[in-house]
Amino acid sequence: MMNVSRPAIHPVDALPVAQTAGAIDRPPVRMKDVQGMPGTTGGLILRLSQFVPALISFSVMVTTSDYRSATAFCCLVLAVSLQSLWSLSLFLIDAYALLVRRSLRNHSIVQCFTIGDGITSTLTFAAASASAGITVLINDLGKCNVNHCTRFETATAMAFISWFAVSPSFIINFWTLATH
Repeated sequence: MMNVSRPAIHPVDALPVAQTAGAIDRPPVRMKDVQGMPGTTGGLILRLSQFVPALISFSVMVTTSDYRSATAFCCLVLAVSLQSLWSLSLFLIDAYALLVRRSLRNHSIVQCFTIGDGITSTLTFAAASASAGITVLINDLGKCNVNHCTRFETATAMAFISWFAVSPSFIINFWTLATH
């Protein structure tokens, strides 16, 4: 095995700035720092935008008394709770990496993030779709007076928003794996 320093273990040094006449002093752009990747500010924002709607969906659904009346709603609670835990943990990892200036572009780390994003996004989308179908059915049967249709619709919409925010993370991480 080669005795080489890996950027996932050692801090990433700032690149030297070339002085040019009349130009604003800014560091050169490194093409491997695509915003949205793990360990970037864009990745941190994406994780937060996944976590907040999932948490809202979970909170709205759990505070509804009769969400246990349909299996799809129970599945939604499970899926968004998993999504919120996954997004929160990766948010904390990204925040730590940014604070200590560590790179998260290790192949194994990106592979783990990609698989986790794929699983959680698939579960969230499936549960949100099933919940949307049940909510439409309850609405079409005219039972919205008895049930909490607006709460179900809100929780389902927040789950779809969370899924929509996971998609760029998955695509960027998958693209990084494919081009590595």
